[in-house]
Amino acid sequence: MQDSSIVKYTAKHKFAVISAQKVRPFANLIRGQYADDAMNILKAYPNRGARLVEKVLKSAMANAEDRNEPDPNNLVVLEVQIDGGPMFKRFRPKARGMSSVIKKRMSHITVTLG
Repeated sequence: MQDSSIVKYTAKHKFAVISAQKVRPFANLIRGQYADDAMNILKAYPNRGARLVEKVLKSAMANAEDRNEPDPNNLVVLEVQIDGGPMFKRFRPKARGMSSVIKKRMSHITVTLG
């Protein structure tokens, strides 16, 4: 049970053009870590999903600093949420006059520090 007196700082990246499935492993890596440790963990990975989560984490740390948090590096990553967003639907022609749907997926990335 969390204490409601903890000040939370949140940052979101909505409509990120990457599948949520590709980003979720990086969210699981940093959940519960200190913010500076989480940043170091994400910098070690070459994946594009890690870069996107890193940017949102950096934004949440900047939000904490902007709201006069004494040391934003000592905040803990309370919540990382990766939700599926809308999809671009494209059609690809197939044999015998048929077609198939190509779904270009998006995701919403939310990081909460506290």
